[in-house]
Amino acid sequence: MAVQMLEKEIEAFNAQRVDLESLYDGKWVVFHDAAFFGAYDSFDVAAEAAVQKFGRGPYLIRQVGAPDMILPASIMYRIAS
Repeated sequence: MAVQMLEKEIEAFNAQRVDLESLYDGKWVVFHDAAFFGAYDSFDVAAEAAVQKFGRGPYLIRQVGAPDMILPASIMYRIAS
């Protein structure tokens, strides 16, 4: 379910992957509402900026150039109501 909520952010990231890798390789990027928000030196700084701007999300934080993460099915996400 969490992946479905981030589907448009993941698609936007993948569509811009080549440009992101040439500009921000190794940086952490934030996408929200299918738009690039910013690039940061660490996950913590990216997360802080995302929370300040968008609250609890959803938003995508991904390290440019890192392999895609595959999470096991046993990991559950709790969605606030």
